[in-house]
Amino acid sequence: MNSASEGSPPFETATSYWIHLIGVGIEIFGVFIIVVGIIWSARYLFGRGIKSRYDSYKISIGRSLLLGLEVLVAADIVKTIAIELTFVSLGLLAGLVLVRTFLGWTLTLEIEGRWPWQREPAPARQPETSEEGQVA
Repeated sequence: MNSASEGSPPFETATSYWIHLIGVGIEIFGVFIIVVGIIWSARYLFGRGIKSRYDSYKISIGRSLLLGLEVLVAADIVKTIAIELTFVSLGLLAGLVLVRTFLGWTLTLEIEGRWPWQREPAPARQPETSEEGQVA
């Protein structure tokens, strides 16, 4: 009995193993980004006005969450597509991407005050004044 003919070939097994490890590594990196971002955001809690502290802290945490979610989506794509591509795993990946995309949109709305697909508001134009101080 040849063990290579009973299961998957050794190259496929080794490749699947390494791709899984890479996916797990990317997931760990995504969680690391979120945790470090929350810890780093704590610097905004000291030394500013009360309103400014809270807003800066909230925006900094939101940005680290957005970046961490993007990395976690990448890890899910690597693990799902490269390792076991079935309709069930593809459906789970679609659900995860949908939920994380919605979270990203709501975080962008919270941070920037607009949806990601909306243009940034144009800065208000100052009326031109003449030398005598009259509005032209």
